[in-house]
Amino acid sequence: MTKPAPRPPANTPSLDGAGFGELRAGPLGVRLAQEAWELEAAQALRYRVFYQEMGAKPTAEMAATRRDQDPFDAVADHLLVIDHALGEGPESVVGTYRLIRRPAAAKAGGFYSAQEYDIACIEAFPGEILELGRSCVDAGYRTRPTLQLLWQGIAAYVFRHRIDLMFGCASLHGTDPDALAAPLTWLWHNHLAPPALRPRALADRYVEMRRMDPARIDVRTVLNDLPPLIKGYLRLGGFVGDGAVIDQQFNTTDVCVVVKTDLVTDKYYRHYERRLRDALDSEPRAPAPPAPLETD
Repeated sequence: MTKPAPRPPANTPSLDGAGFGELRAGPLGVRLAQEAWELEAAQALRYRVFYQEMGAKPTAEMAATRRDQDPFDAVADHLLVIDHALGEGPESVVGTYRLIRRPAAAKAGGFYSAQEYDIACIEAFPGEILELGRSCVDAGYRTRPTLQLLWQGIAAYVFRHRIDLMFGCASLHGTDPDALAAPLTWLWHNHLAPPALRPRALADRYVEMRRMDPARIDVRTVLNDLPPLIKGYLRLGGFVGDGAVIDQQFNTTDVCVVVKTDLVTDKYYRHYERRLRDALDSEPRAPAPPAPLETD
């Protein structure tokens, strides 16, 4: 039986609940985008990281607007990391993550990952599911505190919406699977999802992950070289689907990651309890119901 995500305790700090406009850590904060300019700033950040830094190939429209954008943006929630030391405008958005739940996917005609993977087993999952994607952080902010803040924002979102399962495409840089033989092989042999939760790359995009003798893999090197995002998923007990996918536009080789939220919620539960206690000690006790987290 599937273990449901825990119900958030009363007055759990949410990303935009009354009295908690955002989660803060020094000058940095994490919140959901609420205004049009915030989404545009996230798209501009994505363009700088994916296209100017990582070598993705923009469409003519993207190049003209200097924004990474697609139809899923209009229905998704967008998690933002804000550096308040840079002001309160577009320049302050230094990190972002795109979050898509079932209702949003229904509006868009499906999940983004379905363009690369058969995710029928994920869509059939009886609990609440969340697709994670378009994660990026400005080059000057790729530090442990920033990544922890992003994960705290995701955990708050998971609490609020009682998410049971998260999934999404995660990327290895480059489009030569043989150059990525060691990490792909290691992921398949050590973190393959159980059959009931195993997405499979679409037949016309399927790239075999078992590309070398696993006994020849230098595990230390693989772990050092794995992108921080994938390592973060694995620390939370994440799995990968069967088959990689070459994404020529983004200059990446993708794997589909699946994470049950038990460890996410357990990891940050005490953090929220402490934050709530501190907030209640310092704030006036004016009763106010929490605002809904939905932005649509």
